Amino acid sequence: MNQQAQQLYLRTQVSTAAPGELTLLLYNGCIKFMKQAQEALVTKNYNEKNVNIKKAQDIIDELMITLNMDYEISKNLKMLYVFIKEQLFEANFKLNMECLETSISLVTELRDTWVEALKILKNKATVVG
Repeated sequence: MNQQAQQLYLRTQVSTAAPGELTLLLYNGCIKFMKQAQEALVTKNYNEKNVNIKKAQDIIDELMITLNMDYEISKNLKMLYVFIKEQLFEANFKLNMECLETSISLVTELRDTWVEALKILKNKATVVG
């Protein structure tokens, strides 16, 4: 798929997604950029590593902005997001692969939990509807 078609597909996907699906897209994008940064770190392409870690940090920022702080779970998630951002900072500036792997693991776990939550909501909607 060429770059222009891929960007159009992503824009369409984002503009038509439900709020829960948008969060899933953010998690998936964050994981993708962290894995690309991981590859770049292995191949010593430090510019690409930096660009991809910054993209992942931007996504974490977006996830933090969307939190509703009226709920205790949001406060806990914010602390986790801050920790992930700190790990990404360490990975970026100290070339620390372990910090990057920790970040990937945590965001993957959050994403997988989010997928399960979406399934539960969908099942409840099906039963009620």
